[in-house]
Amino acid sequence: MSQSAPQHPDHLAPDTVVVSAGRPERTHDSPVNPPVVLSSTFFGLGEVVAGDRAYGRYSNPTWDPFEETLGELEGAELPALVFASGLAAVAAALSLVPAGGVVVMPQHSYQGSLALAQDLAGRGAVKIRTVDIADTEAVKAQLEGADMVWLESPTNPMLEIAELGVLAKAAHDAGALVVADNTFSTPLGQRPLEVGVDVVVHSVTKYLAGHSDVVLGAVVTSNPELQAKLLTHRSLHGAIAGPFATWLALRGVRTLALRVERSQATAAELAARLQQHPRVEAVRYPGLPGDPGHERAKAQMNGFGSIIAIQIRGGSAAAEAVTEALQLWLPATSLGGVESLIERRRRHVNEPASVPENLLRLSVGIENAADLWADLDQALGKVQD
Repeated sequence: MSQSAPQHPDHLAPDTVVVSAGRPERTHDSPVNPPVVLSSTFFGLGEVVAGDRAYGRYSNPTWDPFEETLGELEGAELPALVFASGLAAVAAALSLVPAGGVVVMPQHSYQGSLALAQDLAGRGAVKIRTVDIADTEAVKAQLEGADMVWLESPTNPMLEIAELGVLAKAAHDAGALVVADNTFSTPLGQRPLEVGVDVVVHSVTKYLAGHSDVVLGAVVTSNPELQAKLLTHRSLHGAIAGPFATWLALRGVRTLALRVERSQATAAELAARLQQHPRVEAVRYPGLPGDPGHERAKAQMNGFGSIIAIQIRGGSAAAEAVTEALQLWLPATSLGGVESLIERRRRHVNEPASVPENLLRLSVGIENAADLWADLDQALGKVQD
C-alpha cells in the first residue's frame, strides 16, 4: 500500500493542490483520474509483509490518491488515513488515549465526539474534563495529568474560537497529545499541524466530499508512530472506507476551493443581514467584527467559514416555525454540502444542554445569495410573537 509522503512541489497553492494532487502517473494513455478498484483481496505469494495490500481491510488502491491529497492539503509529512465515517476517525483518535487516561474536551463540539467520549468514560476507559475551549486560561487550568487535549475551532454549533497554537504548546508542556477536529475550517481555512497539533480529524462527509452523498472520515498526522497506531486501529476494528465512496470524496475535493470561496462570501453577507433582523436575537459568526472570536479567527484562519448560528426570538417553537416555513433552505442535519442546510440543534437529545433551545445552525451552500436571503427573510417574517 502507498504510504509515501506526497510528492507535489512545495510552492503550489492549496487551491491548486485540490485539483492537481492524487493524479495517476503521467504515462502514455494513462487516465486523468484514478480508477475505482473494487476488490476484496489481492494476489500474493509468500509471507505478507508491511506494505503489501493483501486484503481489502488493510488497503485499497482507491484510498491512496485521496489520502495523499488530504495529507498534502493539511501540510502533513505523511498521507492521511481514510475511515468509514467521521465518528470512526474520532474513535481512532481517541484510541490513542491510554486506558483510564484523561481527555480535555470542549463543552461545545461535535455531539458525536462528546457522546463517544462519554460512552468510553461510562465504561471506565477514559476520564473527561469539559472546558470552554475559547477560554485559554481555563483550558490551561485543566491540563495537569491530561493525556489528550481535544480541540475544535470553530466549535460545533456555538462557533467559539480556540487559540490552537497556544493550547497545543500548553498541552505538550503538560505531556498531553493534541487532536484537532478541522471539519468546519477545512485545510483551506487553517492547518492545525503547522501550529503544533499532533493529529487532525475530519468528517470527510462534510466540506471535503461536499455533496451530501457519502459518509467518510479521515485522520492526518506527521508522526509515523501515531500513524502506525491509527492504521492498526483501522485494520483491527474494520472501520474501512468503501472504494467508490472514497473516489467520490476525491472528486468532491477537486472543487473544494471554489465551494468554500462561494459559501464563505455568502455566509458573511447573510450573517450581516441576520444581525439586523428584528426576529433574530443573536448571531454567531467569526467574520462579524463584534463576534467574540473575531480577532482570534482573523489572526489564525484564512476566511471565517460557512457556518452561522442564530437564536430566534420566541424560543424553540419560533425556531421550529422558521425551519418549517423555509422553501429553499433544507431542514436537515449535517453540513458542508453544496445545498444550504438549517437545523435546530437541540432537537438532538445528545446535544449539550448549554446549547440554546432556540439556536439554529445554518450551513451555507453555493446557491445565489439573494435567493437564500429572500427565503430566510420570508420564513422569519412568518414567526408570530
